[in-house]
Amino acid sequence: MKNVKYNFGSDYIEGCHPSILNKMQQTNLTQQTGYGEDDYSIEAKNIIRKAINNHDAAIHFVAGGTLANLIVASACLRPHEAIIAPNSGHINTHEAGAIESVGYKILPIDTDDGKIVVSDIRQVLDNHNLGPHVVKPRMVYISNSTELGTVYNRSELKMIYDFCKENNLILFVDGARLGAAISANGDKLRMEDMAEFTDVFYIGGTKNGALLGEAIVINNKALQQDFDFFIKQKGGLISKGRTIGIQFLVLFADDLFYKLANHANSMTKIMVDAFTNRGVKFFVDSKTNQIFPILPNLLIEELMRDYGFYIWKKYDDNSSIIRIVCSWATPKEAVDEFVSDVINKL
Repeated sequence: MKNVKYNFGSDYIEGCHPSILNKMQQTNLTQQTGYGEDDYSIEAKNIIRKAINNHDAAIHFVAGGTLANLIVASACLRPHEAIIAPNSGHINTHEAGAIESVGYKILPIDTDDGKIVVSDIRQVLDNHNLGPHVVKPRMVYISNSTELGTVYNRSELKMIYDFCKENNLILFVDGARLGAAISANGDKLRMEDMAEFTDVFYIGGTKNGALLGEAIVINNKALQQDFDFFIKQKGGLISKGRTIGIQFLVLFADDLFYKLANHANSMTKIMVDAFTNRGVKFFVDSKTNQIFPILPNLLIEELMRDYGFYIWKKYDDNSSIIRIVCSWATPKEAVDEFVSDVINKL
């Protein structure tokens, strides 16, 4: 990584919250059973079940998001079944064809804000009604928050879930940035809603203060059987499962998971408010820790000498959309300095 004042490129650039390191140090020499059967993982699962208000949920810890997506698809789908997803969905853009590599076709839906609605899903179903001559849509994949930082609230999630139930579809939510979504949406989205209105979702730790790790939550009992076999077969069952269990145990103690997400969101809000007051436009209306301001190309070039961030895509001949991401560890001083540099150079 080049030498910059601060890197706003992603929310997993730092290691992990110090409380996690402390807990790992404290428990380091305690002998425990492997493969997720340790005391810490078991306790973490029970805490998560309580947080989602579903004591019948099956919970499995894996190392990363792509692995979680691959395992869920493999466990839930038959070879001729396909996944409906927004065109910006992580499985469709940033996973090197992981889903297709095991034989499942992705049916992308064009969307400007990263979100899909019931009418989008219905249209895909209508276009795939030729029996065995086409793939059979079986799973709906969405992210919350989305790849563009937008959020499905409770009512939007429920509408999609109800439609999926009516049409024998599985709803799977990629929760790599679920903390950001819940923190941004107040009482319009709670962790309990994720359990009530999904078949499967996962809670992202990697992008919210963990060193690594995601917690797959299976609410649909029909999908729980033999799931651990799929984890093992896909290389996701690690012997030192305690390393992930301990992290989620710490994240869900004293609401640390939500506090970290709230900090990340609050840092980008400082930028949004300041840039909006200066007349800067945004590609989408994001209230999470990812924002997409539209800036002049000359200014972007100048800023990139001092800061790390991504150029999302060209907006017009003279300006582009950039992606700014704040994390649980982003210092307010870095945000204030970036805001000052942008405003002074506009």
